[in-house]
Amino acid sequence: MAKLANPASALAALLEGPTRFLFFTGKGGVGKTSLACAAAIALADAGKRVLLVSTDPASNLDEVLGQKLNGTPTPIPGAAGLRALNIDPEAAAQAYRDRMVGPYRGKLPEAILRSMEEQLSGACTMEIAAFDEFARLLGEPAATADFDHVIFDTAPTGHTLRLMTLPTAWTGFLENNTSGTSCLGPLAGLQKQRTIYESSVAALADGARTTLVLVSRPQKAALDEAERTSGELAALGVLNQRLILNGVFRASGSDPLGLALERRGTNALVAKQDFLERMSVVEVPLRAHNLVGLSALRNLLGGDDFAHVESGGPDGDLPPLDTLSSLVDDLALAGPGVIMTMGKGGVGKTTVAAAIATELARRGLPVHLSTTDPAAHVAATAGAVKGMQVSRIDPQAETKAYIEQVLATAGQGLDASGRALLEEDLRSPCTEEVAVFRAFARIVAQGQDRFVVLDTAPTGHTLLLLDATEAYHREIARKASNLPEEVLQLLPRLRDPRFTRVLIVTLPEATPVHEAAALQTDLRRAQIEPFAWIINQSFSLVTTTDPLLAERARHERPYFEEVVRDHSARTIALPWITTEPVGRIALGQLFSAPQTRTAHPEPGEILQAKIR
Repeated sequence: MAKLANPASALAALLEGPTRFLFFTGKGGVGKTSLACAAAIALADAGKRVLLVSTDPASNLDEVLGQKLNGTPTPIPGAAGLRALNIDPEAAAQAYRDRMVGPYRGKLPEAILRSMEEQLSGACTMEIAAFDEFARLLGEPAATADFDHVIFDTAPTGHTLRLMTLPTAWTGFLENNTSGTSCLGPLAGLQKQRTIYESSVAALADGARTTLVLVSRPQKAALDEAERTSGELAALGVLNQRLILNGVFRASGSDPLGLALERRGTNALVAKQDFLERMSVVEVPLRAHNLVGLSALRNLLGGDDFAHVESGGPDGDLPPLDTLSSLVDDLALAGPGVIMTMGKGGVGKTTVAAAIATELARRGLPVHLSTTDPAAHVAATAGAVKGMQVSRIDPQAETKAYIEQVLATAGQGLDASGRALLEEDLRSPCTEEVAVFRAFARIVAQGQDRFVVLDTAPTGHTLLLLDATEAYHREIARKASNLPEEVLQLLPRLRDPRFTRVLIVTLPEATPVHEAAALQTDLRRAQIEPFAWIINQSFSLVTTTDPLLAERARHERPYFEEVVRDHSARTIALPWITTEPVGRIALGQLFSAPQTRTAHPEPGEILQAKIR
């Protein structure tokens, strides 16, 4: 297996001669934000002027840094020289609309201006507007002239790749479009950005200016995603890459759970030996505590993990919790419909969706398991089960089918010039968003006669998808005379608790719980009421004497209590299981694993383990 560097020295080496731009990216939940924040603090502590930027719609920089952020660089108390900002998609979209429509006010009739604003109200506009801000920071030197380094905490992998390929996509669209309009409004406004877009592409591919830090965990899915991302970024010309393996665990003593966790990680690393040997790899050990606050973040880069252990810590019995078996009993009894797993990236939505789907199929019920997440691996997780259909919404295939349908309907009867204009409009990147949304609506409609289990995309992307309904209506109405029935019925179906049951998946940790609570608020604003919460991968529900794992379990209890007390009328808890939850048999452990309280070692045992 590839030789892994000492974490403190290797991370320090990465930051000794850093490029101007650093990107931290990877599958959701691997620790991108923690590592990006730790790197930013380390550079600031070394006297550098650093700007830390989140491009993730579900950013949690505020909580990790302990400072409320917005779209402008905000000083971080306790870290002189460090400023941070969140690119807010909604605020960016509004600013973008104002910039696109503003020059035409007073020159065009109000009806046309309203039409332009409506046209710029969809999810695609949000994405290009957020990218507009990202490109400005990357491709316009004056925007970051006050900083020595700019660190980007990027969104989960699928969204990141889309974000990074947009410069090329939009540059090409501007070059070839001759109609003067697009689904984003007047191209005159976009042409002004062309130089910035081209500069951002050049900066991404320049290894002297940009380093791409892939973050993974010693887990099969995360490593698969890192390898795929590495290849796709290399194809885009982004070759200056590093790999951080975060959360690597080494067992202390002979505790069976600890040994099983270490074995799972080792097996995943051995399976990816060829990939690891091609990369410059840094290993960061699993920590006992949530990485929230500047002290914990400084400690991440090689400090003493047990220095902040509070003797005894939170302990006691967990609040009343439900089981996954009981939940599936009720879902089966309710009959066909849609079951959606939602939550922050990396909390186990795919695993939970696959477990529920395979159990329903095992009971002889018709099931369709699918995903809207570009980075999901539902087929590999679920395996082949009789009576269960497994699919993935493929953006390329859906876009091709959608374009063919529009040309066959709205394009029918057009003269050569009109058809050319329609084909040109369909080449815009927004077409993919509409096509994927249409596929989502089509799969939801299947819930009329079967159980549709949807593993949805990470929180921010999911909400953009749901919020796109009205914008989608307007967009497709421009190109086709009739809306599909499944699109007309989508929001009513999602809002019908007898048809759709939303399961919010989280971990017993601060950031996943608080992001899940924010998601629930947004869902309720859209008149969608969650059915239950699922707290996944808990060490409190299994027996362990490993000091680090027991310490993690000790600090889970407040988050169980918060969920039961403040957020959910029904809470299901799932233990951490010893076998990777891939395939029907392994997923079955989630229904049969014993739920017992952790045997916590005394604080003295923790210190002795550290000494060993």
